[in-house]
Amino acid sequence: MHRAGRALDAGCDQFGGEARPDLVVELVRSGAVSQQRVDVSVRRLLREKFRLGLFDRRHVDPQIAEQTVGRADFRAAGLAAQRASVTLLRNAAPDCPARLPLRPGLRVYCAGVSRQLVARHAVIVDRPEDADVALLRLQAPYEPRTGPVEAFFHTGSLAYPPGQLAQILAVLDTVPSIVDIYLDRPAVLTEIAAHAAALLVTFAVGDEPLLDVLTGRDKPRGRLPFDLPRSMATVAAGRADVSFDDHDPLFRYGHGLDY
Repeated sequence: MHRAGRALDAGCDQFGGEARPDLVVELVRSGAVSQQRVDVSVRRLLREKFRLGLFDRRHVDPQIAEQTVGRADFRAAGLAAQRASVTLLRNAAPDCPARLPLRPGLRVYCAGVSRQLVARHAVIVDRPEDADVALLRLQAPYEPRTGPVEAFFHTGSLAYPPGQLAQILAVLDTVPSIVDIYLDRPAVLTEIAAHAAALLVTFAVGDEPLLDVLTGRDKPRGRLPFDLPRSMATVAAGRADVSFDDHDPLFRYGHGLDY
């Protein structure tokens, strides 16, 4: 209850992921929060709803919706935004076959990415040892949780479990590899960065826009929105309420390379 009161004092008007209106009611009854303060939040929220026309046009016009959702120019803008967000952290050496942008016709072992799309630019092989280059798309590590709310959120250690990390490194040590990691949260990438020929991170980017960047139809323009730590030990040693408290991260906020 006290946290809800402090949130209201800080200017919060709406609680997300909560179903406890009784806390606000109790704050008002106890005098900790005034009825006038609640009215301020109600006015702010209703004002936005009126601006959106939710009380004038409650129902969507199906014909207009079908003409709008998925429109070609909207989709093109979305794909352009995805391409622009691709972030190259490390490129391969100039004489390495995994140097980006990729030259056409290479034999590629791929995992976590559409083989059909990769086949437009390369020859697909089924084993890393038969490839010139490997292309891996990975998810930032997390610990699965249970529960009606917690199961939807990725949390826990930022480091890959030892078994999963060993499987990844086995590929990276077999063939020059390009690794892309979807960062819905920061991750400890120290070992992967040391073994990968090229390392990228993306943020909910589809295979098609990523391959546009990898093959040189576009170029990487993204920049890291946060530091990437070297280990969970440095994460644990940092102060949770202080930004950029890691004095020696693996990659610093704002890092990103170009071609």
